[in-house]
Amino acid sequence: MPGASTAPTETPQPSRGATITPALLVTLALLSAVAPFATDLYLPAFPMMVSQLHTTAAGVQLTLTAFLIGLALGQLLFGPLSDRFGRVKPLVVGAVVCVVASAVTVFAPTVEILVAARFAQGFAGAAGMVIGRAIISDLATGKAAARAFSLMMIVGGIAPVVAPLAGGFLVGPIGWRGALAVILGLSTAMLLAVLAVVRETHTEHRRAALRAEKTTAGSPLTSLMSRAYLGNTAAFAFAFAAMMAYISASPFIYQTMMGLSAGQYGAMFGMNATALLAMSALSAKLAYRYEVHHLAAVGLGLISVSSVAVLTVALTGTAAGWLAIPLLTLVGGMGLIFGNVTALALSAAPRAAGTASAVLGASQFLLAAVVSPLVSIAGENTAVPVGIILVSTSAIACLGLLAAGNRRPQTT
Repeated sequence: MPGASTAPTETPQPSRGATITPALLVTLALLSAVAPFATDLYLPAFPMMVSQLHTTAAGVQLTLTAFLIGLALGQLLFGPLSDRFGRVKPLVVGAVVCVVASAVTVFAPTVEILVAARFAQGFAGAAGMVIGRAIISDLATGKAAARAFSLMMIVGGIAPVVAPLAGGFLVGPIGWRGALAVILGLSTAMLLAVLAVVRETHTEHRRAALRAEKTTAGSPLTSLMSRAYLGNTAAFAFAFAAMMAYISASPFIYQTMMGLSAGQYGAMFGMNATALLAMSALSAKLAYRYEVHHLAAVGLGLISVSSVAVLTVALTGTAAGWLAIPLLTLVGGMGLIFGNVTALALSAAPRAAGTASAVLGASQFLLAAVVSPLVSIAGENTAVPVGIILVSTSAIACLGLLAAGNRRPQTT
């Protein structure tokens, strides 16, 4: 059966004995989980922050926007740095700065200082996300990488489920500063885990070999312009945009349109997230038997059909309750996409894994930032805008995977 990866087999390998251990996988997953915790944990405290910081709702919202912008831009810095200087040093620097910035957010006396600290927190915290993906790309390609990314997503995917629920319980007794202190504790734990578990995978020997190879094979960055990398990156980014469209619209769909309570909304959101985790686990298991691009294609087909169903229900005026079914299959289908397409994209640029991971992550969050506000452009009582966005983004994601031409023999 034809394979899925376009990675050249002659790429220099990491130091002898390097492998993706369970401890390393959990550590990298926790690094990627800091962002959703830092995003969602303090959201229930927004009204309280307006009063205590003597600011406006827009001012408090800016603390979230600044964090997301920092998260996108930070990946563009730390990814290339990790290609040049190795993975561990930039990762430790980013983790240390993230801890310091997190401490400033807890004690920020004004909203202006809080916004600046949140930007720094996101910028430095991006190191964990981008370098974590690069480390896996150093150690595995093809099916092995797809399995690792899918397993990492299971651990990291718990965060978006837990964070909103935990925030709702914590904000009342400990306030918004207490919620930010929890994020500080998580950042500190991540730093300690990095120091204890992560070892260099992009060694000086490996970097020297890549520099020598540059004279004959050209710049490693040329692989970022390949059809395989661009196509798979587009598939990943637009699939993630569909996911963010769902997340942004979900409060209006479940509460305003379906009439569910806040608790029932949390239960529905959690059920969908559980489907995502279950499909990620299934994807990791199926990666042993099936080609990576075939699994990704099934996932993209599933979200495309689900997206059409959402738009059909919205346009025909069918009872809003029917939206629950395609939204469940939409989110579940993402479990077959994210880990597999990430592996495909990074396997297409093995000589510049850090930079490739940076572009992948930055495009993911920047596109999500564009899509999210559009879901409520026609008001909170219609799902037509989110249906249009879901159909459009899933279609582009499918075209991206098709354009990538994932047909070469697979390496592991």
